[in-house]
Amino acid sequence: MSNNGELRAERAYVDALYEKLETERSGAAAMLARSAKGADTLLERDAAIDFWSKSLSRLNIADNGLCFGRLDHESGERVYVGRVGLFDDDGDGEALLIDWRAPVARPFYCATAVNPLGMARRRRFRTLGRRLVDFTDDLAAAHGENAGDAALLAAVNAPRGAGMRDIVATIQAEQDEIIRLDHDGVVVIEGGPGTGKTVVALHRVAYLLYTRRERLARRGVLVVGPHPGFLDHIARVLPSLGETDVVFATVGDLVPGLCAEAEEDPEVQRAKGALAMLDVLAKAVADRQELPPDPIPVALSDVPVELDAELAGAARERARATGLPHNEACEVFRREVAHGLAERAVDQIGEGWLEAGDTQMRAELLADVLEELGEGSELDAEIDRLWPRLTPGQLLADLFGSVARLASAGGDPVLFRADGDAWTVSDVPLLDEAVELLGVDRSAERLAELRRQAVAEYAAGVMDVLNTDAMDDDDETLRAIDLIDAGELSERHVERDHRELAERAAGDREWTYGHVVVDEAQELSEMDWRVLMRRCPSRSFTIVGDLAQRRSAAGATAWGPMLSPYTGDRWASRALTVNYRTPAEIMTVAGAVLGEFAPDVRPPESVRACGVLPWARRVSGRNLAGAFVDFDRDEGGREGTFAVIGPEGMAGVLTPAATKGLEFDAVLIVEPDRILAKGPRGASELYVALTRATQRLGVLHAAPLPSVLAGLKAGRRVPDSFLRCV
Repeated sequence: MSNNGELRAERAYVDALYEKLETERSGAAAMLARSAKGADTLLERDAAIDFWSKSLSRLNIADNGLCFGRLDHESGERVYVGRVGLFDDDGDGEALLIDWRAPVARPFYCATAVNPLGMARRRRFRTLGRRLVDFTDDLAAAHGENAGDAALLAAVNAPRGAGMRDIVATIQAEQDEIIRLDHDGVVVIEGGPGTGKTVVALHRVAYLLYTRRERLARRGVLVVGPHPGFLDHIARVLPSLGETDVVFATVGDLVPGLCAEAEEDPEVQRAKGALAMLDVLAKAVADRQELPPDPIPVALSDVPVELDAELAGAARERARATGLPHNEACEVFRREVAHGLAERAVDQIGEGWLEAGDTQMRAELLADVLEELGEGSELDAEIDRLWPRLTPGQLLADLFGSVARLASAGGDPVLFRADGDAWTVSDVPLLDEAVELLGVDRSAERLAELRRQAVAEYAAGVMDVLNTDAMDDDDETLRAIDLIDAGELSERHVERDHRELAERAAGDREWTYGHVVVDEAQELSEMDWRVLMRRCPSRSFTIVGDLAQRRSAAGATAWGPMLSPYTGDRWASRALTVNYRTPAEIMTVAGAVLGEFAPDVRPPESVRACGVLPWARRVSGRNLAGAFVDFDRDEGGREGTFAVIGPEGMAGVLTPAATKGLEFDAVLIVEPDRILAKGPRGASELYVALTRATQRLGVLHAAPLPSVLAGLKAGRRVPDSFLRCV
């Protein structure tokens, strides 16, 4: 505990930091306001506005918990550690507060009494808003490491709120090692439930943006999670660390304009997620490049000609040989068909009088026929039937909605569905792959370029008029060109995209990100990984997963097969072994379930016990609703969060899948036997459900309790201890 004199001194220092923060914030706001007036061009203005807006955002996040500790070096040097860096404007710009991501701040998280890293003392602050309430010291021989443990336990025992909190004040050594890991490529963070994988990954993003901002900030960060509720849960962590250029998405969101949430049956998931779908899709596209079963007559003014399978086949081979996507190669096919028909027409027209060596006359006749073919819509309609322009949705809807098309493309019969465009999460990577096969629609870009050219030509014309009017015999006449050139004038008329980076990136399929975070990555299929690798050509990834929690039939059983096709062996794996969420009493029960379906996996070791045993109670079906009401009433009056988790199809409960990545102070699991009925997938889902609680766990069951949960304490009603946690 702190003494009063030192506490007053530390409070004065923290108060001074907040005064400095306000000064910095006021200065950034003033510069933002002046940016529009001081820039010479719109480009410079936009750059200045962007810079000062982001500077202001980073300063605005520091109000709560600006400074959370102090390091005293053995040399006598003293540094304060906090959310942002603050520097004295006087003299040499001495650091008043060190950003937690700076190298000199690392001992705050990694130093121990055994290995103090040159530190004599680590002081941890406990704050409430802007007020320093207390502090504790450790590292010194007289203190040991209990103070650091106390700060951690206070954080993990605190009631949960509406979303995930950052952990900058309580990062542990094994977490800090991963956050600061110097690896440019793919980093896999493995760990069981409650080990902090997600929050460590998000803090790693903040660290990378701090150390490599110039390279990463221009492209932003993509965070992929398992479901929208999870994304809502984690959404405030990075903004609380001052980072806002982040796109949050599920796999179902990765194709702009589509938000797929429905899941397939396991056998369909497995088929759609396998790389074998690449051959199916390629064959499905090739099948749409048809040959006419019967010759198609094409009427010309001089002679009739026919488009038959031989001519169309030769045109198709030439179009395919270009390697262009289907929709782009259509123009090649169209051109080759027209040229073939023209050659046949000229042969008929010139029969008997056109000499073989008369190339000029033949060329003139060909040009006339091609012009006539280009004027008619009849040939266009026939070509559209043989080589139709397709959208990704049309290609897949036609494929999945037709037994014949599936069979022709070599697709698994389980892929058939009556409603071909009833999109699911498993369809999203296939739709994205279809874009690659069909080609990107560039019509909007071409239209925008035409508009830019028109504006530039208009601006040049205006400048010519202004400069002509200003010209006379007086060489000192000030002309328009002396003040502004045509480029600057046209720039003022160009419509600019003023959306934030995250909004622009989310709406652009071809946007490539500086870094990608993938959470619950064990659920992603081989086809899912193709989408994500396209989104980040630099292969800068932080991947979070626990293979024991895999529920998707198409998901990963090992990381190598998923990553090696893109990275070889150039990926690093790190493990988190300590469970900060789940108390030992609950983890004992969850560990028994884990042992049933993954006996080789060791559950993470809980950092704490809460003194409350999880319980089970058998109820009849008609009493189940009343038990829900009791639980809701009892927990609703307490601080924190709670959830009821049950099998799919049960009203008023969350499914285990919908709670992945989430945590609650109290959890009530209903009908665990129905969750387990899904086989290995069900056992994984029950394991997920059991490890969501941070304090209290109860189980209600109408059927006999599964033997794997036999260790639960029985109770006729919700025990009082369930409502109280030491």
